Amino acid sequence: MDLNILMPTVSTFFIVLSAVLVAFGWRLAIQRKLEQHQKVMVYAAVAAILFFIIYASRTIFIGSTPYNGPEGLKPYYLVFLLFHIVLATVAAVFGITTITLGYKKKFKKHRRLGRFTSIIWFFTAITGVAVYSILYVLYPAADAKPLFEAIFG
Repeated sequence: MDLNILMPTVSTFFIVLSAVLVAFGWRLAIQRKLEQHQKVMVYAAVAAILFFIIYASRTIFIGSTPYNGPEGLKPYYLVFLLFHIVLATVAAVFGITTITLGYKKKFKKHRRLGRFTSIIWFFTAITGVAVYSILYVLYPAADAKPLFEAIFG
């Protein structure tokens, strides 16, 4: 398997793993198992960071995979992709903020923001898997291209 397929597969695995860990961490918080919650959420953050490192490395050094599906669906794909990118950016900022609040022991704000952040993170992971499925399973393209060329043709 070449890096053009391996890196997106591995990065998608890490984003899904981080979402699953966030779900487990949330459950542990509800059960008031707070030490375990903290550990699981750190693992979730590490998985998200690994996703980002792999994703960014591939985008910078190899390029992005262009949409290769039917032209009539491309505008819908681009809107969906934009939604995913905005969601992922918001989730990352909120995630960093939520983790920071937890470490600063500002638990009331951490709890309130954490619920919202987790839900956004779940949608980010789901839409990320959908983007991966479109680009690598349903309509695989031959080669990666520079980022803006891959998105806008």
